[in-house]
Amino acid sequence: MVRSLWTAASGMIAQQENVDTIANNLANINTTGYKTQVAEFKSLLYQTLQTRSTNNAGEEKPVGAQVGLGSRTAAITSIFTEGNLTPSENPFSVAIEGDGFFKVRTEQGEIQYTRDGNFSVTPVAAGSMLVTAEGHAVLDQFNNPIIIPNGINATTIGIAKDGRISVSANGNDQVDLVQTDANGNALYNVLIGVVQFNNPAGLEKASGNRFRQTVASGNPMEESQTPALTRSATHHKYIEASNVQVADELVNLIVAQRAYEMNSKVIQASDEMLEQANNLRR
Repeated sequence: MVRSLWTAASGMIAQQENVDTIANNLANINTTGYKTQVAEFKSLLYQTLQTRSTNNAGEEKPVGAQVGLGSRTAAITSIFTEGNLTPSENPFSVAIEGDGFFKVRTEQGEIQYTRDGNFSVTPVAAGSMLVTAEGHAVLDQFNNPIIIPNGINATTIGIAKDGRISVSANGNDQVDLVQTDANGNALYNVLIGVVQFNNPAGLEKASGNRFRQTVASGNPMEESQTPALTRSATHHKYIEASNVQVADELVNLIVAQRAYEMNSKVIQASDEMLEQANNLRR
């Protein structure tokens, strides 16, 4: 009887985490590039009460007697389906169509990954640097910050579907942005860095709608340097909306609440049975 109390309690804890996950999805409906999360569950250990059991006639049953000890949250998985592409008036915004992620460098020097392309620029000594809404540097295909040189209006930036970045100086035609060395020699044409992972669900969630690579996700594969990959398309002056489906989340919320209530009823029923057993008199 006491076992049933703990089993039902584990179900309530699991469903509470499920409700929290759904609430987080609903809270991020308007978060650019947000990916909906799903709570997954697994059963706890089974306790063997009898290895052999018999019926009332003394005949041996083909199976033993085992009872489960409840459930727990196994994982909270991000679903990386694409959100709708929405036009943006921000001249620096970019949306990804495909499986890619943008690369950004945090203040601690760590490279992280995001689908949030609501970028802007910030002044630096060499010109204007492309950054995220939080101020982290957006990286090119070789993990260098993307800098628009002095003397060029940053709002003239153009980003092609293959990630090529172009600028216009003094109202002239667009020309490809070139990375130079300390002597001003051209090194390569700058592309906005886009990577893919063998298992995106294995990415570790970081703050600010960013992800870290893990052993489970595999190493990032730069699209421009990995011919075997199906390359993503970058859409300039668009942003990717979250992929949260409100109707689905509300249905899931109702189901989770009902499951929580069912587990609470189990606790109530077990408590009443224990009370009756305790009140038995000879």
